[in-house]
Amino acid sequence: MQSTKSYLIRALHEWCIDQGFTPYLSVVVDAMTRAPTEFIKNGEIVFNIGLDATNQLQLGNDEITFQGRFGGKVFPVVVPVARVAAIYARENSEGMAFEVTESVPAISTSPKSSSVLADSVTKPPKLSTVEREPVDKSTSASTLAVESTEGGAADTPAATPNRPALTRIK
Repeated sequence: MQSTKSYLIRALHEWCIDQGFTPYLSVVVDAMTRAPTEFIKNGEIVFNIGLDATNQLQLGNDEITFQGRFGGKVFPVVVPVARVAAIYARENSEGMAFEVTESVPAISTSPKSSSVLADSVTKPPKLSTVEREPVDKSTSASTLAVESTEGGAADTPAATPNRPALTRIK
């Protein structure tokens, strides 16, 4: 059964655009995520995925792809939907937080590369540990802070008591 996560991301992105808000996408980076490393902080990155900040934005069922400007340079971004931690409006922090799961690379059908990819599916790549706040399972909200940076990207600093809370949209 297909996860609802990609559908909710698309719906919240559309809601942000319709309301005139700036949609931000919080991502926990792994080996399958393609993003400019200089903007990744503590294993996380936050993207401005508004229409003015992205080119060729595709909110797919398995991955989100777009081109964005980072430090004045165009960079193609690929984010597995499984690694999306939240989508929310920059202006009021309303949005939705998600459980982050391991992303699995697609298995190629070519005989030469299939064994390498099959091994990586059974043995996930070693990643550095990402320190995150413990999530209270009884609530649906998570907290994030955003500091804007040039080119439609922002980073998520370490936990602070004054970070805005994400809430589910009713």
